[in-house]
Amino acid sequence: MNALRKLVDKVKPNFEKGGKLEKLHSVFDGFETFLFVPNSRSKNGTHIHDAIDTKRTMSTVIVALIPALLFGMYNVGYQHYLAIGQQVSFIDTFIFGALGVLPFIVVSYGVGLGIEFIVAQIKGHEIQEGFLVSGFLIPLIVPIDTPLWMVAVATAFAVIFAKEVFGGTGMNIFNIALITRVFLFFAYPTYMSGDTVWVRTSDTFGLGAGKVVDGFSGATVLGQVATASSPNINIMSTVGQPFGFLDGFLGLIPGSIGETSTLAILIGALLLLITRIASWKTMFSVFAGGAVMAYIFNIIGPDTASANFPWYNHLVFGGFAFGAVFMATDPVTSARTETGKYIYGALIGMFTIVVRVLNPGYPEGMMLAILLMNIFAPLIDYFIVEANIKRRLKRATN
Repeated sequence: MNALRKLVDKVKPNFEKGGKLEKLHSVFDGFETFLFVPNSRSKNGTHIHDAIDTKRTMSTVIVALIPALLFGMYNVGYQHYLAIGQQVSFIDTFIFGALGVLPFIVVSYGVGLGIEFIVAQIKGHEIQEGFLVSGFLIPLIVPIDTPLWMVAVATAFAVIFAKEVFGGTGMNIFNIALITRVFLFFAYPTYMSGDTVWVRTSDTFGLGAGKVVDGFSGATVLGQVATASSPNINIMSTVGQPFGFLDGFLGLIPGSIGETSTLAILIGALLLLITRIASWKTMFSVFAGGAVMAYIFNIIGPDTASANFPWYNHLVFGGFAFGAVFMATDPVTSARTETGKYIYGALIGMFTIVVRVLNPGYPEGMMLAILLMNIFAPLIDYFIVEANIKRRLKRATN
């Protein structure tokens, strides 16, 4: 590390004011602060700091996402080999899936960070770390058959119109990753409808997949429920095996890359809760609100498969758990008051189930529910704060 530090210090003058590459100062500063903790400090006034900063926060969230990513890579390979009826080793299955997922990560970061570098350079600002998490989330919430150029276009749209126009990191009112997904959903609905999911169909990398399934697409669990003609339906896998709660919890099912395994997601949730990066109140409220609403539909809902779908299954299938843990808890776009977090989370869970049950055209409701509540989060906080002020004034006058 000392050698790297010396190398950075040696080339740094070229990027300072008056240097040959001063116009690229923001880019250099971004790479330097990524490699090393800045040694600048406040020169006057009193500043109290704890051990956490934006970079550490983002790094912790990325680490929490790794279990879902690794499982998603394996599941992509698993679904492929299951579809073609071939058994291979764990390593081959994982590598096959990883080679399908990695290009999405490269495209997401390449496009998003590229735009952030350009904007920072134009404005003369430091490069923010906010997209480190968004760039990791985007590949995990899209179907893996989505063409890479679509991911690039959607990422560029989200970073420019949902983030930079609002002022950059910390100023956006919508979750950036979800804006990417909603752009794909409305611009390219055949890829994002939620009815079907991609199963990798070619041995592009020569891993000995054997026979190839052309155009194979297996229906997701929520897709089967939404399109069922009978209120009583047996959820089946791509090869005719029944799905149950345990399958949804473990995650060896069709679905978006990082959303299938509730177990892997909860491992990440545990890290976020231990480090206090995410609010347990928001997470708990999303699950509670979803469970209550789904149970209500089970009792008095319409006579459809979606309404009769057991309430506990709603919590483990689709993107419910992923949204509750990694999306609803976004500190920028969620409610910030302690009481508001309960209300915000509960409404997300409830609206998710309402969309799933009453809108068969879109089986997955988590994305729309979170984006809707992103709009109302400031309003929730406003009423909570006003209520606190009135209560304290009343107490003071008595």
